[in-house]
Amino acid sequence: MSSTGSTYGGSSLGAGDTHQATVPDTDVVGIAPVEAEHLVTDTAEDLSVFDAKTVERAQAIIARYPQSRSALLPMLHLVQSVEGRVSQAGIQFCALQLDLTAAEVSAVATFYTMYKRKSCGEHLVSVCTNTLCAVLGGDEIYKKLGEHLGADGKRLGHNETVGEPGQPGSITLEHAECLAACDLGPVIQVNYEFFDNQTPDKAVALVDALRKGEKPAPTRGAPLRDFRTAELELAGFWPEDEIDYRATVDGPSAAVETLRGAKLAEERGWTAPAMPNPPLPEVEKK
Repeated sequence: MSSTGSTYGGSSLGAGDTHQATVPDTDVVGIAPVEAEHLVTDTAEDLSVFDAKTVERAQAIIARYPQSRSALLPMLHLVQSVEGRVSQAGIQFCALQLDLTAAEVSAVATFYTMYKRKSCGEHLVSVCTNTLCAVLGGDEIYKKLGEHLGADGKRLGHNETVGEPGQPGSITLEHAECLAACDLGPVIQVNYEFFDNQTPDKAVALVDALRKGEKPAPTRGAPLRDFRTAELELAGFWPEDEIDYRATVDGPSAAVETLRGAKLAEERGWTAPAMPNPPLPEVEKK
């Protein structure tokens, strides 16, 4: 009788052997797609793109918070306002400013979809493809835009850009999860400003206008800016002149559909019952 036993897959191992013991070690460094030294050493990135003004803004962000690490989210938006993405240099810049490790910054930058690892176009066009918008036509809109913006028979894909990133008329397309406008679906955002009640034809007309250098007025919200300017605003920096500031932020904020329920309640005298306010249980003191 053989001293080897059959495994589930039909292979045979020596008595008492494990599968690992019968397989030679793999040289992971040898088969790595990057040079070995990149696996074990840190690369010093060129941070010269972040000029003195950017450093000043970074310090202003940090000053808003009791703990500097709390400034990381707006700091990443600041980086995107400079580069149009979060590069390895941007990660190192944030880490140095906030006294964090590059790994800590990377963990945040790769968790949130609003931080881009590839350079964005002048305009970021986000098509909601979550359930309600998808049913109302969001999937069709996303497909139509991909075909319209693509080239050589290839559809433009998620987070891909037509044109030179950052240059006038360039567009990055993405499908987005819920954009919190179900009552106005299907919706598109351009640099996070809303364009409601879209159709494939209206969406195509919108991106065509953007590529020609036009800035159509959003359905709601502030006047349209380019992606990098929007990122600077998300970092918390606005025009200091009051007139310029108002021109930047003023715009219709709520749609008729959104306020319809409140309007009906007002007309018909409907009120909601008062919220209960039960006493909180005593917490045992330590």
